[in-house]
Amino acid sequence: MKRLFITGISTDVGKTIASAIVTEALEADYWKPVQAGELAHCDTKKVQKLVSNTISKFHQNAYALKTPMSPHAAAAIDHLQIHLEKIIEPKTKNHLVIEGAGGLLVPLNDNETVLDIIKPDYKVIIVSRHYLGSINHTLLTVNNLKEKGFDVSIIFSGDEHESTEHIIKTMTKVPIIGRIEEEPYFDKNVIKEYAELFRASLKTL
Repeated sequence: MKRLFITGISTDVGKTIASAIVTEALEADYWKPVQAGELAHCDTKKVQKLVSNTISKFHQNAYALKTPMSPHAAAAIDHLQIHLEKIIEPKTKNHLVIEGAGGLLVPLNDNETVLDIIKPDYKVIIVSRHYLGSINHTLLTVNNLKEKGFDVSIIFSGDEHESTEHIIKTMTKVPIIGRIEEEPYFDKNVIKEYAELFRASLKTL
């Protein structure tokens, strides 16, 4: 069964929407190990509302922190410290989509980052969104993961920017699953449409 870790080149680039699409496409389970802030409207609940199939299960966060900040800082406010050994992958016989928090090097504590959650057998999907500096952030993310031996692919998010996408494809030489357009809204039907578009590419990862 596939273990797909979804990370972004920054915050607010579309990881949760991408996670919902991948979850729907593979009828996978979903897990957000560390949630920081918006506990009443957390990413797990957002994905659950967007997924149509009845097979996917939605697993509990290892850490649910109250403040929308970097996990290390949000944990400190909650008088906690994040311990990597307490971030335990849920048991499932299904595919599992794991959504990260922010980018790869977002700190969990004084010594570990989101990157440390990613296990060697995970395949990593990077969500890249165009903004000034996004090429640099995408290349840094891809290169960091490739140097550590991870299988990497990319989903573009937002309006097409041809020169940006071309140079990222050329320089990274990693598979491009597709692009999530700048839609006016996302609901179950929109997620299902993207799931059908991406399914074939996801199954080959």
